[in-house]
Amino acid sequence: MTQEIFAHPWFGTWLAALIAVPLALLVHRIGGLVLRRITRPAPAVHAMVLNIRPPAQLVLPLVALLLVFQAAPDDLRFIGSVRHFNGLMLIAAATWLIMRAISGFADGVLAQHPADAADNLQARRVLTQTRVLARTAMSVVVVAGGAMMLMTFPGARQVGASLLASAGVIGIVAGLAAKPVFSNLIAGLQIALAQPIRIDDVLVVEGEWGRVEEITGTFVVVRIWDDRRLILPLTYFIEKPFQNWTRHSAQLLGSVFVYVDYGMPLAPLREEVERIVKAAPEWDGRFFNMRVTDATERAMQVRVLCTAATSGLAFDLRCSVREGVIDFMQREYPQFLPKMRIEADPAMASGNPHQGAVAA
Repeated sequence: MTQEIFAHPWFGTWLAALIAVPLALLVHRIGGLVLRRITRPAPAVHAMVLNIRPPAQLVLPLVALLLVFQAAPDDLRFIGSVRHFNGLMLIAAATWLIMRAISGFADGVLAQHPADAADNLQARRVLTQTRVLARTAMSVVVVAGGAMMLMTFPGARQVGASLLASAGVIGIVAGLAAKPVFSNLIAGLQIALAQPIRIDDVLVVEGEWGRVEEITGTFVVVRIWDDRRLILPLTYFIEKPFQNWTRHSAQLLGSVFVYVDYGMPLAPLREEVERIVKAAPEWDGRFFNMRVTDATERAMQVRVLCTAATSGLAFDLRCSVREGVIDFMQREYPQFLPKMRIEADPAMASGNPHQGAVAA
C-alpha cells in the first residue's frame, strides 16, 4: 500500500503542496506582523494592512499552489483542470484582496477626518471624495476580475473573437445600452473631484429641503426634513440646478418676514427684535438687523435678518424670532396686527342710497 502511494503520479505534487501551503501561511503571519509594525506611523496604510489580512491568508497559499502545479509535469492526469481551477480561485482571491485594500485605505483616511465636529466642511469634502472614488475603484476592480476569470475559458475567447468581427453594430448597441452606466460613472467622478455636493450637505432639490445622506455609484440619497428619502441619479447634480446651503460654509443668514399695520411704531419693535435675537442660543453673534422691505395697500412687511452656525440652527432661530415678534405684538400692540378695515361712508349714514361702503 505504501509503495502504491509513493508510486502514484500525483504523490510528488501533493507532497510539495502540503509543504508549500504551511510555508505560505507562515510567510503571511510573519509578513503581517512586520507590515503592521512598520505602517503604524501611516494610519491609512495601517488600516489597509489590517483590512487585507483575511484575503491575504487565502492569496498566498493559492500563489504557492500555483507554483507547485506549474512545476508539475504537463502529462499529469487532470493537471490542466487543476491549474485552471487554481487560477480562477487566485483571480477571485486577488480581486477580494484589492477591494479590501481600497476599502481599508478609505477607512483609514476617513478616520483621520471625523465628521462629527462643529465645522466639518473639510471632513465632509474628504468623506465625499473618498467614498465615491473608493466605490468607483472597487467597481472597476470587480469588472476587471470578472473579465480576467472569463478570459481563462477558451470558449469565452472564441466568443470574444467572433464579436470583434461585428464590432461596429455591437459597439453602437452596447454604447446606447451602457449610456446610463457610463454617464453615472463619469458623473460620480465629477462629483468626487469638483464636489458640487458632499455627504451631509444641506440641499434644496425638487422643492424639498434635506441633507445628503449617501452617495453611491449610481444615485444620491437625500434625507428630507420629515425623514423621507429622495433618490436622485448622479447625473441630476451635473445637469440640473439645485440649492446647496453648505457649499463653502455651514453658516447661514436666515430671514423672517412679518406683516404689521401702518400704525405700528418701529422703534420698540426693533428693540424687541434685538432682545429676542441676542437672547437666542442659536444666534452665532455675527449679524442681525430689521428693515421694512415692502409696503402694500394693507400692511407693512418687516424683514429680520439673523445669522446662525448651521442650517438647522438657522431654521430654529428663524422660528424663535417669528414667535417672539408675534408674541410681543399680541401683548403690547395687538391693535397694530394686520387687519381688514371697513369704513362706512357718511353719505350712507345720512340715507343717501347712491353711496356705498368704502373698504381700506
